[in-house]
Amino acid sequence: MYIVTGGAGFIGANIVAGLNQQGITEILVVDNLTRGDKFLNIRDLSITDFMDKTEFRAHLHKGTFKHLVPQAIFHQGACSDTMEYDGRYMMDNNFTYSKELLHFALDRSTPFLYASSAAVYGASTQFVEDPNHEKPLNVYGYSKLLFDRYVEQLRPRLRSTVVGLRYFNVYGPREQHKGRMASMVYQLHQQLQNSGVAHLFEGSGGYGHGEQRRDFICVADVVRVNLFLARQQNLRGVCNVGSGQSRSFNDIAHHLIRRLGRGELRYKPMPEELAKKYQNFTEANVTRLRRAGFSQPFTTLEAGIDTFLEAEGGGATS
Repeated sequence: MYIVTGGAGFIGANIVAGLNQQGITEILVVDNLTRGDKFLNIRDLSITDFMDKTEFRAHLHKGTFKHLVPQAIFHQGACSDTMEYDGRYMMDNNFTYSKELLHFALDRSTPFLYASSAAVYGASTQFVEDPNHEKPLNVYGYSKLLFDRYVEQLRPRLRSTVVGLRYFNVYGPREQHKGRMASMVYQLHQQLQNSGVAHLFEGSGGYGHGEQRRDFICVADVVRVNLFLARQQNLRGVCNVGSGQSRSFNDIAHHLIRRLGRGELRYKPMPEELAKKYQNFTEANVTRLRRAGFSQPFTTLEAGIDTFLEAEGGGATS
């Protein structure tokens, strides 16, 4: 049995799909389906059971799962809205819930792979797994960082694999439910499909119009990292999960327009409040991930966008 929290969400559903591709169907998906359309992410997948997050946490508290020893836990469930300002809600979802599940895994020596975030770096200009570069700009980033630090405090006593994956800008299939938190690949594609115009921000932070740069990583690569690390013995700590190469938002828009064969690009001013907390540049240092043994090449942005377009049902020209 594998447990995937947030299993009806973007990355979680793709991990379930990755397990299915390996012939694994004995999977418990845990999620909150208040947004009922998230079921679309898992309707084509094979799982053993589904459990609401609230019910799942209640069982953890009661000790109902006393005899359950999962082969691995992929903890992707979280509030990932960087604009959420309810700190109590954020900390309960991203910190307290994670602690509960971590100790459940430790009691069973079950590999525990959990979603951290590049948001822990915030205002930093270097993206290395080092406390000197951890400067979150919002409570979301802080909630992720605090759990990373909690795990680090336990590290001398850990006897099983516990790895926090600091995801950079993930994009790909199964993110249609995410709204404003969907990747720019998804959002720009939707804009071009609906209106024929892709909108990007004007220049900021010393970067020209649309030239702000992020480390975009295809969700298929994220899945490969998760499944690879879950098979390793006694890995502990955090590691960046990005392509290791920054690309501009213009690169995304231009490739989408080229593939769709239509569309134009326009720029708009960045809201003043957003500008104060905006990351104009991210680029993962993936040295630690490579040292952990993950040697597979990462998908290029262009190839990843092409795969995304195919999953969206075509609409691309050759």
